[in-house]
Order: sequence, then structure tokens, then C-alpha cells
Amino acid sequence: MAARKRRIASFIAISLMTMVMAACSSNNGGTKDNAGEPGNAAGSNKAANSANAAGEANKEPEPEQAKPVEITWWNFPTYQPVDGEVGKYEKQLIEAFNAKYPDVKVNLEMITFDGGPQKLNVAIATNSAPDVIYDAPGRIIDWAKKDLLAPLDDMVTGEVRGDIADAFWKQSMVGGKTYMYPINTAPFMMAVNKTVFEKIGALDLLPLDRPDRTWTFDEYKKALQAVKDKAPDVIPSGFYAKSQAGDQGTRAYLANLGVSRFLNEDNSAVAINSDNAAAALDWLAQASKEKIVVNGAASLAAGDVNDLFLQGKLAFSINYSAVLRAQNAPLKKAEFEDVLLPFPTLDGSKPKLEPYLGGMAIFNNDDEAKVAASKKLIDFIANDPEWGKKSLIQTGGLSVRNSITGLYDDPEYAYSELARQFITDPPTIADGYAEIRTFWFPELQRAILGQASGKEALDGFAAKANDAIAKAKASAAK
Repeated sequence: MAARKRRIASFIAISLMTMVMAACSSNNGGTKDNAGEPGNAAGSNKAANSANAAGEANKEPEPEQAKPVEITWWNFPTYQPVDGEVGKYEKQLIEAFNAKYPDVKVNLEMITFDGGPQKLNVAIATNSAPDVIYDAPGRIIDWAKKDLLAPLDDMVTGEVRGDIADAFWKQSMVGGKTYMYPINTAPFMMAVNKTVFEKIGALDLLPLDRPDRTWTFDEYKKALQAVKDKAPDVIPSGFYAKSQAGDQGTRAYLANLGVSRFLNEDNSAVAINSDNAAAALDWLAQASKEKIVVNGAASLAAGDVNDLFLQGKLAFSINYSAVLRAQNAPLKKAEFEDVLLPFPTLDGSKPKLEPYLGGMAIFNNDDEAKVAASKKLIDFIANDPEWGKKSLIQTGGLSVRNSITGLYDDPEYAYSELARQFITDPPTIADGYAEIRTFWFPELQRAILGQASGKEALDGFAAKANDAIAKAKASAAK
């Protein structure tokens, strides 16, 4: 490199010497007398050059034009379709953004919940990650721990920081830095086909007359039995264990039935392998055989069970929220009213609900201009006086900000806001969670298929998950 620099310097020096010699040769071509006379061409050029130099010195500097920046935004179907078209709202959002920031071109690519995660993994592995992503903490925090994201602290004002609960910031930060800008939320819970219970005259078995709608495991069992006895064409309740998608529904379901936690308070070890949770898993395996819970859950994915619910063939769905309720509305294949319920608990105590949390992150693609432009897009989506509220409603979610409430005229949203009191820290922020979740469904399958008792399955999960937590903590400490 040094030799290359010396060659370039020598080339520049030789070029300058050549230019000077040529200039001298040109001046020597005139006579001595003519060289200094006012009418001489060389003299005239000198005067003109002096005047031009003076003019340039007094001239106002022209403002620098902002260079256009091009960024790529990959988005899961976060927003409800407009006119049945997925991605149409995002296009409207970008058009409004460009009216304010015409110097930023946003390339939108819609990805699906099925293939999107794998597509992101491939993009990251091949250094072709998008600039912006709207996602949830499960993936975003894992990327942050791998140093793939740009920190966002410089765009979080003190007002915003103080208006959002600490529980949401804990899911958005790593090592004291903010890597996800939290936007929308809703507690994950259950949903029930209220219409089925109205038809069989068993609406009184649901806790809908209680302001907080809390209920017990025994009350839930009675409701399931009523559906089995009086509506034989409807499956009482759902469950699934085929893949990782929707794992928040299965872990919260079993944790609440067993009055347990998935991980302990500081996320340093598994807590769900308690005797009560193991008994709940044993009940689930038996209920599946008796067709009180959907049969064949070991080979069903979250999407399969969701489809059964939307077809009106399932009385209870275990993976729901106000967001999913809004997204599912145009997908229903049967006419029925779906309402939200918290997970039942063994003793009727307050449930522990994990929050859905949606937010935006920026991949650090070693381009400061793109990072800055991406921050403008995030700020517009989250905080624009007009489009911030529009976008929240289009997600079907609640605002993470305490000061923004009452977005919807709907009793289920009112209940969802009330149910925020039951929100607990999700395990997704635990060290090694990306690996922990891979052990969960195989153990559930073992229990459902009768290959292990509930306690054996949960202890097997705990052994592998605790090892993953310990390794992740050791790695982070290095």
C-alpha cells in the first residue's frame, strides 16, 4: 500500500512539473516588451483571473443537496390488508413518508410468517439483510446479541422512554442499548367461539360476566365437556406441537394451568417442570385421546389449529390476541363471534400473560446514510401525528405508550387493555432463547404420543434448556 501511495505521489509531482514547464515555455514565446503591456493577452488573463478570484471569495456558498438514499424494508403481514391486498397499506405508508422525505427511496418486500424467518437467516448469512424489519423480540433480540443491528437510543426521546413500561423496554434492549423501537402490543391469551356456547345454552360456563374474566382449570374443563356433549361437530379445544411457530401459546397455556412459570424470575433456569405443570401436561395428553382437546396435536402446527378455529370447528383457540383477532376477521370461513379470555389457572389466581410486542429494528449494513434514513422511516411510522395512529389501528394492536388508549370502539379491545395488568416478562429475553425453543416441541410431542409422562417430558426439556442457558451466559461473559 505504501509503495502504491509513493507511485501515485511521484506521478502527481511529475505531472505538475510538466505543466509548469509547459507554461514557462508558452510565456517565453512572446517578446520582452510585449509581455508586460496592458493590451497583452497574458496581462489581460491575469486581471480577469484576479477579478474572478475576488468574485468567488465574496460569493455565497451554495447549500449542499441531500444525496438520495435507498433502503430496503422487509415486512411480515403486520398490517391488515387493504382491499384484500397484502402490502397495500405499506405502500400507502411509504407514499406518505416520501411526501415528507423525498430523498429516501424505500424498497418494500413482503415476507410470510411461514417462509420469512428462513429467508431472513439466508439473507443474514449472505450479507444481504434488509435495512429495516418490523418483527418481534424473539428474533430481534437474538440478532442484537449477535451484533447484527444498529442501536436506536439516539432516536428515543425522554418523553417516549418514560411513556413506555419497563417490561417493554426489557424486551427491546441488550447490554443497556435499545435495538428495537417498540410500537404495538397486546397480551397473548385464549379465544372462545362465543356463538357455540350461545347455541348450546352454556354461556354461563364462561367467565364473561366477570370484569377481569379470570377463571379456574375446573371451570374450563366443564366448558370443554359441555361442548363435547352438546356440540359433537365442534372440537372443544386446540393444541399443537409440530413446530416452533406459536410457541408462546403452548407455554403460557401449560404454565397457567399448572400455576407455574416457563422460566424462573431472572430467566436463569427452567421453571415449568413443576409437579402441577406436569399434571396439566398429563391431562392434555389424556384429553387429546378423549377428543376433548384436538386429536393428533403432535402433528398439528399453530396455523392448522388457527384454521380450525376460523372454520368454526374449534370452540377454544389457545394462541390469540387482539392483534390476531383483527388479522383473522377477514379470514373467517364461518359466521361466529370470537371473544378473548385469559388462560385458566389451577386455583383461579391471576394469570400470567406474555405480551405480543411488535417493533422495528435496523440491520447494521455498514452504511451510516442508510441507518440514518431507516431511523427516519421508523420515527415516521411510530410517531407521525397522522400516520402513527393510522398504523397502530391497521396492526389491530394497542399502543405500547401508556398515554395512547381508546383507539377502538370495541369491548374486546377494552378488555385487552384491562388484561395488560396480567402481563409478565416473556422468556424470549433469556440468554440462549433461540436454542431453548428448539427443545420445547419435541418434548411436548413425546408426552402427547404417550412416549413420556408429563414430568419426564418437562424434565427432559429443562435439562437441555438449562444447558443452553448456561452456555449462552458463559459465551456472553467472554
